[in-house]
Amino acid sequence: MTQRDFPQMALLKTKIQNEQLIVYQSPKNQSITLPLAEKHFNNDKKIKVMIWDDVCESIIVSKEADDFFSDLIGIKCHLVYMPDEAKRIVDPKRKYVNDYHTVSFADGYPFLIIGQSSLDELNSRLEEPVPMNRFRTNFVFTGGEPFEEDNWKDFLIGELHFKAVKPCARCVITTTDQETAIRNQEPLKTLSTFRKFGNEVMFGMNLISFNTGKVKVGDEIKLI
Repeated sequence: MTQRDFPQMALLKTKIQNEQLIVYQSPKNQSITLPLAEKHFNNDKKIKVMIWDDVCESIIVSKEADDFFSDLIGIKCHLVYMPDEAKRIVDPKRKYVNDYHTVSFADGYPFLIIGQSSLDELNSRLEEPVPMNRFRTNFVFTGGEPFEEDNWKDFLIGELHFKAVKPCARCVITTTDQETAIRNQEPLKTLSTFRKFGNEVMFGMNLISFNTGKVKVGDEIKLI
């Protein structure tokens, strides 16, 4: 389930506090606090989930969580957790990634990066600028030319090694205001006039990583 079909999911906000995940919806003033560690979940309640063509095993978090999300989204659903032993492979057909990498419940890749200059260029073409949260990126960098990330391959953020593997094809979620869940035509309509490649509109680069560690605001990016 994504905002593609359920734009009201945009109204659900998250924060991490005291080793717990808090999900809240401010218009209804409702919230739920969830554990982050797998040991707190009932491992007996396992179900199969499908993300595009991948089928993965998952653990149902709790009945309380199911009820909370079913009520706010408006359709019966489960909140599930991917256990550590479950392995979903990035690009199993090896079209863009030749070696072994994993991803959780994201569309296809674990990370996404966008340059602030790229968003600035897009906004210069729009009557009403849009914020970066329309694109749900993990990393935003400043400096450089618009869309220069299109040509990146291997690079470091601090001491962590990433590879840009393919441009990110954008969908209708980019037209959903993340504060109101109201959907419009922009920015996808304008993006399609200058960022369309084949049948897809591209904005941002999907990434894989080669090591683990911490990334913090202000870290320098170094192309390698």
